[in-house]
Amino acid sequence: MSGSIVPAGHGRKLVTKAQEVTFKVTAADGSVVSCFEVVVPPGFDVGAHTHHRSQEFFYVLEGELELLAFEPVTRTADGWHDWESPAGDRVARAGAGSCMFVPPGCPHAFRNATDKPVRMLFQSYPSPDHERYFEEICEIFSTGQSVDPEAVQKLRDRYDVSQITPLRYGPVPHHTSRR
Repeated sequence: MSGSIVPAGHGRKLVTKAQEVTFKVTAADGSVVSCFEVVVPPGFDVGAHTHHRSQEFFYVLEGELELLAFEPVTRTADGWHDWESPAGDRVARAGAGSCMFVPPGCPHAFRNATDKPVRMLFQSYPSPDHERYFEEICEIFSTGQSVDPEAVQKLRDRYDVSQITPLRYGPVPHHTSRR
């Protein structure tokens, strides 16, 4: 029996204008957890969403992300940045070394509100669900100037992603820029 060692900068890489994902450990390696290194560009907001069966773990390697992992008092469809939990929790600004665990059913989101790319380690259980999701969403992002919302919704339905607020990417609005 052998494990695997993936040197820095190695792994299968998927790149679009909205994301850069490097596959580190996958179902093909015999893992039940998929591990990715993700570069989150300035202005990328994954949007609040839930998974009925998946668990996720995020670890900030470089930079700062805004993170959310709680059920809010009130869900709003346009944005998650002002949500508050019944216990008073709010969106966290998380720098290098910070992490977020998301159990099934928990609303969660992340956003890069800075003007610099952020690197994070992302783990998802069970594999290969998120591996396939990343492959297919990269195809959708690569098709042209605009993203087909119907194609994205069908993809999310297939891979246990219940979107609450929209996925957004583009320049960081000036009022939310940090640094």
